[in-house]
Amino acid sequence: MRVLLAQPRGFCAGVIRAIEIVERSIRKFGAPVYVRHEIVHNRHVVETLKKQGAIFVDELSEVPDGAVTIFSAHGVSRAVEDEAAARSLPVLDATCPLVAKVHQQGRRYAARGRVLVLIGHAGHAEVEGTVGQVDAPIHLVASAEDVARLDLPRDAPLAYLTQTTLSVDDTRGIIAALQARFSDVEGPDVSGICYATQHRQAAVRELCAEVDLLLVVGSRNSSNSTRLREIGEEMGRPSHLISHGGELDPAWLAGVRTVGLTAGASAPEELILDVIAALRRHGAAEIAQMAGITEDVEFRLPAELREPSSFPAVQAAQ
Repeated sequence: MRVLLAQPRGFCAGVIRAIEIVERSIRKFGAPVYVRHEIVHNRHVVETLKKQGAIFVDELSEVPDGAVTIFSAHGVSRAVEDEAAARSLPVLDATCPLVAKVHQQGRRYAARGRVLVLIGHAGHAEVEGTVGQVDAPIHLVASAEDVARLDLPRDAPLAYLTQTTLSVDDTRGIIAALQARFSDVEGPDVSGICYATQHRQAAVRELCAEVDLLLVVGSRNSSNSTRLREIGEEMGRPSHLISHGGELDPAWLAGVRTVGLTAGASAPEELILDVIAALRRHGAAEIAQMAGITEDVEFRLPAELREPSSFPAVQAAQ
């Protein structure tokens, strides 16, 4: 049995930045630091950071006064930002810069009087943050059927935004439905989408042309990991989302000659290696990697972690 690895796969620049913000904060300011919601959607990453001294909370009310507080990569609403400011919490914002870009686009469209439509999944942390970052109503759609149900006049000036874990392929049909139903629609340029989402989905489509089975490493609450598994199924390949090698079911491998392996943007390489080790125990004799895009994107860390602390409360505690 052969294992073929997708390229690219796993961590993206936004995830690397978010994890590094937590790790550096612990080293610089001391444990514990408090993180609102999961820093990224991966249980292994969260548990590893807990061991280093991170405490994950659902609400800011759980954060003690004066404690270093980190917002997750998915972004938060202005209400959360205002609550932190009112309590003078020392905050480090790990929001992915590409998510922050969506917030900025939304505010610009709203300032121009456009009705905002957000293409995304209800309940997702990024969607909740985006809705809460714009001082205007936002209509959430996840399908062309949702577009048909929008109670808006045909000539309403519309602007759409997209959840970053959706690719051009994911949103193309919904955007087409908006343009077919409404006469005045604007949206961000294709170059503004999340590069990591697009790259990983394209790599899986290429991978599925050469494999009998697709395994995606990632957590079940990871939107982009789930989408990679769905693409495998759309390509006609049995596809499974697993968190680590221990979840590999040997029955999946019956009659399989080539296994395709990829990982969502929040899954670390060590979990990919764990799945490879499990596949080796079940007969994998060759590990190969597809030719693909090499990502070299890097995002700057917050100034507080690049320079001496600008948090007076933290300095006093030190």
